[in-house]
Amino acid sequence: MNNTIVRKLEGKVACITGGTRSIGRAIAEAFLAEGASVVVNGRDTVKGEASLSEMNAGDRAAFFAGDASRQETCEGIVDYAIERFGHLDICVLNSGGVLNTAPVAQMSDEEWRLEIDWNLNHVFWGMRRALQHMIPRQSGRVIVTSSVEGKLGKPGIPGYVTTKHAVNGLVKSAAQEVGTLGITVNAILPGIIETDIVRATGPESAVAMGLAGYDEMIALFCADSAIKRPNRVEEVAAVAVLLASDAARNMTGCLFPVDGGSMPY
Repeated sequence: MNNTIVRKLEGKVACITGGTRSIGRAIAEAFLAEGASVVVNGRDTVKGEASLSEMNAGDRAAFFAGDASRQETCEGIVDYAIERFGHLDICVLNSGGVLNTAPVAQMSDEEWRLEIDWNLNHVFWGMRRALQHMIPRQSGRVIVTSSVEGKLGKPGIPGYVTTKHAVNGLVKSAAQEVGTLGITVNAILPGIIETDIVRATGPESAVAMGLAGYDEMIALFCADSAIKRPNRVEEVAAVAVLLASDAARNMTGCLFPVDGGSMPY
């Protein structure tokens, strides 16, 4: 009997923005477990190097420091992955989140620009650079972490909601452009997940949404779902592995909710 374990991403190379914690960290660990080599990005070099040590993947994991709201970081991680491992098969544009909690009438120009750069331009810059490498090879996977708010809307977080709607459109458009070249472009739409980031920004977001506090915000999101609990980062990572694998070669331009059944369509 042949007991050889076939790993889904054996020999593949991936880069992941925002890959040292939360959803990005879970995706990195899942990719490594399936045989990929991975470059993860984060702003803090000390935390980034510590995350590599915790992943315990040896030479198959590397860290690229930089702020994902800046063009040089989004393009640089792609270039670094190619320099380090020779090519790039999978680009995961995961960084992003709720930066500002304010109604439209109270949001400043600077707050708006920050939301656009982190949540939308980051995806455009990274996707463009990755596709420039993938198109000549006629192979590749681009995976974007979007949000269920890219199909819905919530008060008090207009920058986040707007950019996620735009990201979903970008994914669909890019998929149409490269679909005949062996390249897929997809988005994962997580529902509420109690990550460290959500716990840090949640109380302020709850107030902006007109709620009494953090617990009320979590309860509101969970009440809309079928499973009545927050989603988990590992559940998002499992979908990312599928989309990065050969099994998903004809899945493109799709928006995959990982939300416990909270989206109405």
